[in-house]
Amino acid sequence: MLGYAVNALRDRALAEDCVQETFLRAWRARARFDPSRGSLRTWLFAIERNVIVDLVRSQARVPATTSDRPDEHERGPSAVTRDTTADTDERLRIIAALAQLSPDHREVVVAVHVSGSSYAELSESTGVPVRTLRTRAFYALKALRRNLDRKEDR
Repeated sequence: MLGYAVNALRDRALAEDCVQETFLRAWRARARFDPSRGSLRTWLFAIERNVIVDLVRSQARVPATTSDRPDEHERGPSAVTRDTTADTDERLRIIAALAQLSPDHREVVVAVHVSGSSYAELSESTGVPVRTLRTRAFYALKALRRNLDRKEDR
């Protein structure tokens, strides 16, 4: 859950606060958890997503102080800008969709398509044949696409 929050917020301290708030909200709402509607993990990640969205929205409402804003002459191609809420929402959708994959499928997608490892490198580190990894990647991307399409329809 911490990794999910760090990826979404790009700030470990904020992510730790979000995870703590997630468990606090889950504890307070424990009577509403229904195992027939989904797993505990899914329920916790849904709560965490709401916490992250709430945080991002609250930060967007608070104007930055003048000391936080670089002057126009200081800005350049290397100036860091905050992600928009839409970018954060998109990252959250992707992370949630990745979380729904099996560990083997998620490992291949993250290693090859996110980290940039080759199938040969991944094969060496895991001991799984390259052909198997390619097959896993094919089905993982297919499931990921399906998960993302489902979330977009909501």
